[in-house]
Amino acid sequence: MASCGSPDAFSWLQTLPPLSQWKTNSMSMCICSSNPSHPSLNFSVVRTSISSNTFTFSIVANFKLPISLWTSKPFRITTSDANKFLTEEMISTLLTGFIDVVLSYGIKRTSCSIRIPNPSSSPNLADVFNLGFHTFVFLVCIYEAPISLRTVCLNTIKNQLVTCRSRQGSKLLMVQLGSNLEELWMRSLNLAITNWMVEIRAAKQRPLLQSPSPLFSYGFSTQGLWKVHLYCPVIAMEMENSPSSGLNDERLFFSLNYHQLEGVIQFNHRIFVHDKWINVAVNIDNVRCDVIRLVNETLLSERGYGAEEKHFPSRISLRLTPTVQSNILMVSVTKSSENPTREFEVEKGFEATVDPPNTFFGLKVSAGETTTTSLKPWKFEEWVNGYSANLTWFLHDADDGREVSSSKPSKVSLMNPRAWFKNRYSSAFRPFNRQGGVVFAGDNYGQSVLWKVDKAAAAGKVMEFELRGCIWLTYWPNRHHTFYNDTRKLEFREMLYLNLPY
Repeated sequence: MASCGSPDAFSWLQTLPPLSQWKTNSMSMCICSSNPSHPSLNFSVVRTSISSNTFTFSIVANFKLPISLWTSKPFRITTSDANKFLTEEMISTLLTGFIDVVLSYGIKRTSCSIRIPNPSSSPNLADVFNLGFHTFVFLVCIYEAPISLRTVCLNTIKNQLVTCRSRQGSKLLMVQLGSNLEELWMRSLNLAITNWMVEIRAAKQRPLLQSPSPLFSYGFSTQGLWKVHLYCPVIAMEMENSPSSGLNDERLFFSLNYHQLEGVIQFNHRIFVHDKWINVAVNIDNVRCDVIRLVNETLLSERGYGAEEKHFPSRISLRLTPTVQSNILMVSVTKSSENPTREFEVEKGFEATVDPPNTFFGLKVSAGETTTTSLKPWKFEEWVNGYSANLTWFLHDADDGREVSSSKPSKVSLMNPRAWFKNRYSSAFRPFNRQGGVVFAGDNYGQSVLWKVDKAAAAGKVMEFELRGCIWLTYWPNRHHTFYNDTRKLEFREMLYLNLPY
């Protein structure tokens, strides 16, 4: 019988008796149940009839006639330890199987050289295992579970995935997988979330996952570097600048919502020790923001309007704040505010005509003057608020200079084939890279923000910084003819740490 509670799969497996002591052929853990009178979703271990030392794992919808949603390959007991059901090697193999299932639900891997490492080398295997298990069950439930069981179970598993222990497990697992597999993992997970939210909206139910918090982000601090990763499906982002009418075009809805936001923020930091104070200098290494498709290009063309009909980054705002400020003496920035370059181009003409003889003499004169304003599409600003450093990138409309994230294009410009936002991924003057993202590197934004810290009070301590950020994505039509446009927003927050020397 399965007992329902907090589904800690790692602890449950650790408490199972050796296979030789089982009185039944199966043991089950309840993952979720709507109520005692309704079927539950169980994680089961079943001893096979072929051999008493062979067993399989499965996810089972426990109706009157149980439905198996997933079954593992057979495992064989080879250990002589009479007090243990599973060895660490078997647990690692099972976790690797969970990871492989999650990746298999996303876009197929194109590089066979990327391998899944041995997860047992993680410093906290229990948190990593449970995170892998919950993510695996989440996807299996979305794609395989009967609809009568799906909603309740997805809510239960979703609550497990957002706990502090799951976030820590996510961070550890992503470090183990490496950046390439991390991206595939998140695309697979966010594709499933997108499918779930599309199903919820089709049934006119209230969305159960919504920003402004990202569905997954993590940060880590190392010697001289801070790094933050964040991911969120576009469909889960908060609508900031919504259209007057909803999006009724199903093909455009598919193209816009089957993408996800991927962001990477990297800072370099340096410490300079003086007699009475310590200078902490932080400068931008890389800020990268991409809007990545969650399905293949063929499907986007068949069910949508192609991969290029999507949102684009229009504003990125970062706020870096020391959490303990009693030791801060001052903060300063090293980049002056910029005014846009203004170029004047004057064109004058004189034209005279004389009418033929025997007619009234006439003279026509014309003169013209043209003024051209040169404005970079992306403008960077930094300012100080208290002891907080604010860094913001704004995208401007090349036609009228207005900020894109807080304005709407006119209907005339939406239909103008030469507008800057038309063919924006192939034009030579595009404000994005060819994939539709942006990269802000330290060669252009390398000026540092500097905090002066009291040496006597802070030397030898850990200095904690809070990074709060917000990313805006905007949709204006690219090749498709439509008046629809919107802007969505994602907020995130991560803690970063710095060891101050004596």
